[in-house]
Amino acid sequence: MKSFLRAFLLLGALTLLTGLLYPAAITAIASLCFPAQSRGSLVYDKGHCIGSRLIGQSFTDSSYFWPRPSATNYSAMPSGGSNLTPVSDSLRALVGARRAAFLAGNRLSANDTVPNDMLFSSGSGLDPDISPGAARLQIGRIAGKRNLTDSQRTALSVLVEHSIVPQQLGFLGCERINVLQLNKDLDRLGGDNHIREK
Repeated sequence: MKSFLRAFLLLGALTLLTGLLYPAAITAIASLCFPAQSRGSLVYDKGHCIGSRLIGQSFTDSSYFWPRPSATNYSAMPSGGSNLTPVSDSLRALVGARRAAFLAGNRLSANDTVPNDMLFSSGSGLDPDISPGAARLQIGRIAGKRNLTDSQRTALSVLVEHSIVPQQLGFLGCERINVLQLNKDLDRLGGDNHIREK
């Protein structure tokens, strides 16, 4: 009976320590030291939450920058890749369709190179970033769709270049642009489009 009581007390103590006290302490520290990150790195526009910097979302409107494709339609619950192999006929057809849609949507020629991040979904299906090259190829479409003046188009090009996040520590990963933040900044150039209405 003593052994059972000790085991029960130990279970209760460990449950209290690891199930309540430790998570509460970590949550409190995170909220104090990293308030924006601990709340999901949310992005706001005029008081409305329009998404998170960490989770990709769909932008199909031609007046916005398009994100990287998602195998899960940007749903966070079943996040993941397509699990299609490099030799899969389904993957080949999917990539071909994405390439054709990107070329047609941006009025590019069949000889233009489409960046890989616009053809393949990420492992999570929720990548919020695209490459600078993918963003630059979309400038013409967006400028035309929004009827931007020459000065606004130049400002859009400058915006893209200023939105580039460099490699971490100068050598880790790739240069990238956060699509949600870029589209939010894009709305400031003019026009009636607003992400929160999408």
